[in-house]
Amino acid sequence: MTPFRILTVCSGNICRSPLAEQLLRAGLSAYPGVTVASAGTVGLSGEPMDARALTLATSLGVTDAEAHVARELTEIDIRDADVIFAMAREHRRAIVQLHPRAARYTFTIREFARIAAEITDADLTDVAILPPDDLAGRFASAVATCAALRGVVAPALSPDDDDVVDPYRRHDDVYVRTGHELVPAVASTVDLFHRAATVI
Repeated sequence: MTPFRILTVCSGNICRSPLAEQLLRAGLSAYPGVTVASAGTVGLSGEPMDARALTLATSLGVTDAEAHVARELTEIDIRDADVIFAMAREHRRAIVQLHPRAARYTFTIREFARIAAEITDADLTDVAILPPDDLAGRFASAVATCAALRGVVAPALSPDDDDVVDPYRRHDDVYVRTGHELVPAVASTVDLFHRAATVI
């Protein structure tokens, strides 16, 4: 089975991107061959997940957050991924600077979710013609559909609305806000992949 590789990226890889990684992995656990990893543009390599981010992850039902070990993003990570979900526009820029061709498959996760929410089954005709067991092909086609609609779907009211707020070393309520921004974005993303897997 051809794998489909998802990468989430933030700055230190101790708060936002590991939380997104864990939520996506849980949401897509029914699909064999899907792998989810995370990294940081200035990754605090070897560090565990931030304590308050870990508490947030646990409150959201994540069971393996304590196993996370931060690492720094590499060009190989970018090249090998099938889709990259940056936590903010600054991370998307850093990713594309490292590997310009990644512009086609790199989104902020809230940007991707915003576009995904507008996609109908009629927009997934290129997905539907692929064999049901070609999960990687179907997911990649769904990503391509999102990329094609970037700039077509109405933009966010504010550019900041495409970012997930960085809670690191900030007040507890910012961590809560991070969760409130990430959870629906992950849900919309998982929903699109589920539709891509099942559309006929």
